[in-house]
Amino acid sequence: MKKEEIINYWVETSNRDYQTMRHLYENKDYEWCLFIGHLVIEKLLKALYVKKKDSNIPKIHDLSRLADMVEIETDEEQQDALDLITTFNISVRYPDYKQSFYKKCDQDFTSKNI
Repeated sequence: MKKEEIINYWVETSNRDYQTMRHLYENKDYEWCLFIGHLVIEKLLKALYVKKKDSNIPKIHDLSRLADMVEIETDEEQQDALDLITTFNISVRYPDYKQSFYKKCDQDFTSKNI
């Protein structure tokens, strides 16, 4: 694939995931809504990585590290937000985190973090 095709792939799948995130939120499936929200941002950062760096995308999910790799300057509040959103990826995937995350993901928590 050409560089533009790779970038378009990441952006298009991010856009589809964004719609999925919205549907999950509307259906009150909050923990998965936040998980997909993480993917939306991750995919956009990976599109930016391809645009600015290389098509060999790092196989990581840490949004802060990805932002650093594409040289996005973040303040402390933005860094904290990226770190929090990264936990949504881990919290849904692993059973030992999943139950406590599920309990935390009410409408209020999700609305603030979506």
